[in-house]
Amino acid sequence: MSTQETLNQSNQSSLAQTLLQMITAPWVTQSIYVAAKLGIADLLQDGAKSSEELAKSTVVDAESLYRVLRALASIGIFREDENRHFQLTPMAELLRSGVPGSLRDVAIMCGGEDWRWQPLGKILYSVKTGKPASDYVNGMPIFEYFGQNPEAAAIFNAAMTSFSTVETTGVVAAYDFSSIQTLVDVGGGHGSLLTSILQANPTLKGIIYDLPSVVAGASQYLEATGLKERCQVIGGDFFASVPSGGDAYIMKHIIHDWYDQRCIKILQNCHQVMPENGKVLVVEAVISGPNEPSVGKFIDIEMLTMTTGGRERTASEYKELFAAAGFQLTNIIPTPSNVSVIEGVKV
Repeated sequence: MSTQETLNQSNQSSLAQTLLQMITAPWVTQSIYVAAKLGIADLLQDGAKSSEELAKSTVVDAESLYRVLRALASIGIFREDENRHFQLTPMAELLRSGVPGSLRDVAIMCGGEDWRWQPLGKILYSVKTGKPASDYVNGMPIFEYFGQNPEAAAIFNAAMTSFSTVETTGVVAAYDFSSIQTLVDVGGGHGSLLTSILQANPTLKGIIYDLPSVVAGASQYLEATGLKERCQVIGGDFFASVPSGGDAYIMKHIIHDWYDQRCIKILQNCHQVMPENGKVLVVEAVISGPNEPSVGKFIDIEMLTMTTGGRERTASEYKELFAAAGFQLTNIIPTPSNVSVIEGVKV
């Protein structure tokens, strides 16, 4: 065999190994889910424990748990010591509850919730029909499903709060909010984004706006962060209206949930109540050019399977969307995370 043939064979083998890792990624996802659901990282916060001790605390089969933790330790999630003892690693710390940057809730949602992972298993249905596999699996649109299944909604909201921690830090660091007096967070959930912005901008006031069932937990969150005096909580439907009183309106991971006409309606509702030269700030992934790596291109797959018409968009698509609602796209500010702040000014 020639040197070139040997190199070609080696390269093919390397490519095959890389592709195989991608194909078998659910092995990793589901193993992380088990550790997150059982709270293994919390049990190890005071030091190493054996798989037998961990199994006893979580009421599971010790040998099976060991096999899962052994696999996770092989990729840097936990560290296996002698006699089947395990301890935390920096990556495993992020599976603890309540720590800054915790991804435990994300791991639980992505790995173990039927309403979330079964639609991904039916992605071919979406590709064939152009319809969300979530509707096919769950029998109704996802947000309607959440309205009828509060436990699923709570898991989703917790995961979104967890998922957004890194994004929120990036937004606060990247965008200059100093010229804004009152910022309205449209679809603001429990207020994690807005409270972070308020903490970094002491003169800023805010309004959290979302469905009444969603913002029910926002007041408690504001109380805990000491921001209740600087922030209002208002319940409502952003397709019907948004609160007046803001000179800027921010939306994080709202626009990507909907098809263009629905997005335009939300933006028009903001346009209607804001002053001249008011700003709209859309926080989303911006799709990069052909062949360029982009997490947003895979978040777009989530939108394909879970929403009716939801999608991640390119810069030119956002420009068209803004123009249709009466805004001029003035800037796209990248952040250290996967999202950018897409700024528009009322015209």
